[in-house]
Amino acid sequence: WWGLDSGIIDICDDLARNGFVALAPDLYHGELAGHTEMDKAGELMTSLPMDRAAQDMSGAVDYLVANESTSSSTLAAMGFCMGGMLTFVLAALRPDAISAAVPFYGFPSGDDQPDYSNITAKIRGHMAEVDGFFPPEGAADLEQRLQAAGVDATLTVHPGTGHAFMASHNALGTQDNDLAARLWPEVHAFIRDTVS
Repeated sequence: WWGLDSGIIDICDDLARNGFVALAPDLYHGELAGHTEMDKAGELMTSLPMDRAAQDMSGAVDYLVANESTSSSTLAAMGFCMGGMLTFVLAALRPDAISAAVPFYGFPSGDDQPDYSNITAKIRGHMAEVDGFFPPEGAADLEQRLQAAGVDATLTVHPGTGHAFMASHNALGTQDNDLAARLWPEVHAFIRDTVS
């Protein structure tokens, strides 16, 4: 949504401190919206060519698989908001490499859906209860569709939360530090247990 900002860089740094090799592709190719520039962020997101985003994400996967610092044969994908939605897209695009997916408050909606039957990754999503962008009813519907397609998927809607509850730079005022402190160890354990 905002672009490759300091909040995403902080998450990558934290993942690295916890023993993971982390990479966040710059899908806007250098463009960035400030946290008060909602219109600009929306424009960046809606003008992002999905084929280019898919190519960039797939290239990031190839880079990590080939990187000598990567000790596993498969990877995890994680994203927030728009990145959460793209986590599903990448899991469907690269079932050869993505074995764990952790989307936060974001999922595909409307007519432009990935082929969920391609997904072989285990999915553990974390959604907001009060979210006008990605409503909990949509998350529940998607969870049912994923499970019907044979995907090991759980999309947890966290009570009392608003969109962007994990974001340290939260323009919406919905950050939940206590929940984030509880979820990060769960996420780390899930990735360690799932990625081979």
